[in-house]
Amino acid sequence: MKKARLWTKDFISISILNFFIMLSMYLLLVTMATFATETYNASASMAGLVASIFIIGSLVGRLYGGMKIEKLGNNKILLMGVILFLIMSLFYFIPMNIYGLITIRFLHGVGVGLATTATGTIIGQIVPPSRSGEGIGYFSLSVVLSTAIGPLIGISLISLAGYSSIFIFSTVMGLVSLFLALSVKVPIIQQTESKGTKGFKLSNFLEPRALPISISMFFFAFAYSSILSFITAYSAEIDLIEAGSFYFLVYAIVIVLSRPFTGKLLDQRGGNIVAYPTLILFAIGMLLLSQAHSSIAFLLAAAIIGLGYGNFQSLSQAIAIKVTPPHRMGLANSTYFIMLDLGLGVGPFLLGYVIPIFGYRGLYLSLVGLIIVGIFIYYILHGKKDKELNQSKISAN
Repeated sequence: MKKARLWTKDFISISILNFFIMLSMYLLLVTMATFATETYNASASMAGLVASIFIIGSLVGRLYGGMKIEKLGNNKILLMGVILFLIMSLFYFIPMNIYGLITIRFLHGVGVGLATTATGTIIGQIVPPSRSGEGIGYFSLSVVLSTAIGPLIGISLISLAGYSSIFIFSTVMGLVSLFLALSVKVPIIQQTESKGTKGFKLSNFLEPRALPISISMFFFAFAYSSILSFITAYSAEIDLIEAGSFYFLVYAIVIVLSRPFTGKLLDQRGGNIVAYPTLILFAIGMLLLSQAHSSIAFLLAAAIIGLGYGNFQSLSQAIAIKVTPPHRMGLANSTYFIMLDLGLGVGPFLLGYVIPIFGYRGLYLSLVGLIIVGIFIYYILHGKKDKELNQSKISAN
């Protein structure tokens, strides 16, 4: 039997487009607080708002995009997002006050939320059903690599050429993304008229079938947010600054090397065969990180967490799409990323209260317990019915 083709022109184009948008997002996320402080004399709390308001904008974009994508279509939502992203990138060059910057950051986030809701939906529709786990796994590398490369590019550009260079870089990414969006043959969603779509209903904003795995993802994203937000400070406190600078590089390399195997396993054997080992590895990696006293131990923890959380992240997105009918894929993708963003956004705020009490080591050690609780939540919400869902999906295809 001939294997369904995965690496099509449109698959590659959408993956690159998603990478460029996410690259710009993470590049600006790690630099905007400093920019606000140095340029506008912003307080620490206001500078933090400049950075984090982007995530709120992204959530708004995802909610609107997920709700409207079936009606407006993939193409319109994608173009709306990319064009808004490009316009907001240009607005950074205009002198303004701190409140103007906050508004731009919010709208920039809305653009990213719209665009990435569309890209995730398009990928779910152009990837062959028999290779969806593998395809979505490869696609999600665009996010993983952007989290590793984006901050590195941002910090390097500022030190070499100042803040204007990161805005130029973001604008170029927007232009290239617009070119790619216009060149891609976007699948047309088969619209279905469902009763009661008007008025306020939760199902108009979130996909119920994707919600169980998305809620599970929230808990693990919450735990992982401690690494995104505090790993630099932790590595400095334990005198492993050099190892800290290589953390995300090691994390990304391990995911790139392991993703082909985990994606194929998901397609062949279902979610649980990948989920439980990766979640156990996530807990082990977090435990090792909390006790690291050498660079080897620190970077080994990065590798194990990459195998664990990094692979579960793409697995859970693939499951959210697998359990959802084609015409609701946009909403499923939006639901998944809303929960992911909430975990990453709420985590640092709440976990920040733990650090003064237990310190960074205590924080990471306590999160081992949260991950273990999360494994049981995954089992209750999705794991115990994964085999049944996988078999019904195979029968349907």
